[in-house]
Amino acid sequence: MEGVRRVTTQTLRQMKAAGTPIAMLTAYDYTMARILDRAGIDAILVGDSASNVIAGHETTLPITLEQMIYHAQCVVRGVTRALVIVDLPFGTYQGNSKEALASSIRVMKETGAHAIKLEGGTAVLPAAERILQAGIPVMCHLGLTPQSIYKFGTYKVRAQDKEESDQLRKDALELERVGCFAIVLEKIPTPLAAEVSASLTIPTIGIGAGNVCDGQVLVIHDALGLTTDFHPRFVRHYAKLSELTSKAVKDYVRDVRTRDFPTAEESYWVDGES
Repeated sequence: MEGVRRVTTQTLRQMKAAGTPIAMLTAYDYTMARILDRAGIDAILVGDSASNVIAGHETTLPITLEQMIYHAQCVVRGVTRALVIVDLPFGTYQGNSKEALASSIRVMKETGAHAIKLEGGTAVLPAAERILQAGIPVMCHLGLTPQSIYKFGTYKVRAQDKEESDQLRKDALELERVGCFAIVLEKIPTPLAAEVSASLTIPTIGIGAGNVCDGQVLVIHDALGLTTDFHPRFVRHYAKLSELTSKAVKDYVRDVRTRDFPTAEESYWVDGES
């Protein structure tokens, strides 16, 4: 893909200023990242959602920094254009800003990714500032923050009351002030997402926050219909790959059982034949 211009954090700011919505999806491996990149996705999030859709855990909490680095390495190898952002997993930045910086440096040096993402607002400001001072771009995540699910006790919509919505507004402005380049807003009321987006010069990326944000993100397994036991209203299935894959496997099993696969044309008969 010669001549392709890379998407950068500055590109996302320019897209917000121009009113061009930003398209972001998750990826965890080389093959999917390559497909997304060639299809024109603006940003790829190597999400800690890998804990759920790849490893089968109930929450995002179990995934480790080493596992996130592995997934990010795979994704970066498949990308020539998109901005690649990597989630710092639970327990690698909440303790103190020094630990947060060390985790971020490992991600950047070992993966070749372009930015990292933290969950939280005021509580992670010291970590965000220290990482930014080292020259590492930071995206933050407000609203429903999955790493805090045991604190919330539910996946319901966040910031519905005045106290929580006021705190979210304050957090967003503080994150912009310290230099974060974008903020994910997850599962908050659409009017609040519109207000926060309008109050910032940096882009907001929504997931369950209406179409008023500066961009949108979905987990790729949800967007492609690979997950069938997760039905939040903000997910749109752009394909039904679970059904297609299941049918393909059943057809393969049938063809193997009946010796219809491989055929003579799919077999080798002459030495040296490639």
